[in-house]
Amino acid sequence: MTAVDASTVIAALIARGASVATAESLTGGLVCAALTSVPGSSAVVRGGIVAYSVAVKADVLGVDGDLLERQGAVDPAVAVQMAAGARRVLDSDYAVATTGSAGPDPDPGGPVTGPIPPGRGFVAVAGPGVEVVAGFACEGQDRAGVRRHAVDAALALLGRVLEETGDDGRSSAGAGSVKP
Repeated sequence: MTAVDASTVIAALIARGASVATAESLTGGLVCAALTSVPGSSAVVRGGIVAYSVAVKADVLGVDGDLLERQGAVDPAVAVQMAAGARRVLDSDYAVATTGSAGPDPDPGGPVTGPIPPGRGFVAVAGPGVEVVAGFACEGQDRAGVRRHAVDAALALLGRVLEETGDDGRSSAGAGSVKP
């Protein structure tokens, strides 16, 4: 994962006149806080939704309830649906989402996935013509370390998507998925 700081992401969004939103579970608002810590971010940050509970993921963001029941909240498709939901609800050009297991106990997962060890999760970005998800693994870190890692992963993925999209906002990268 290449480090990308929030100021680089904000500068890229400002340069293209695009907006961003967040949908956060694992990070509880830390991605949005990182973005809004940058001076001038109010020009591009639409807002964030902390969707810590499964009900908020389904009811507010529109994540498929059957998917949540089957796979649990820590799943690449859930991350993508969270990002797409935030993009829709907050009317933004791009949205980034985080979901994962911070620990110290494993996330229960779903009947298909089983328990998810602390330090594993997914980040996703939805934008014009693109939905991309990436897994991350940082086992052995404490809760704060896992959350910091997830913020870094989210900013890196968003930065990569912005770098790979043309002036029309369409990605040349397409969609992708990487399991942790």
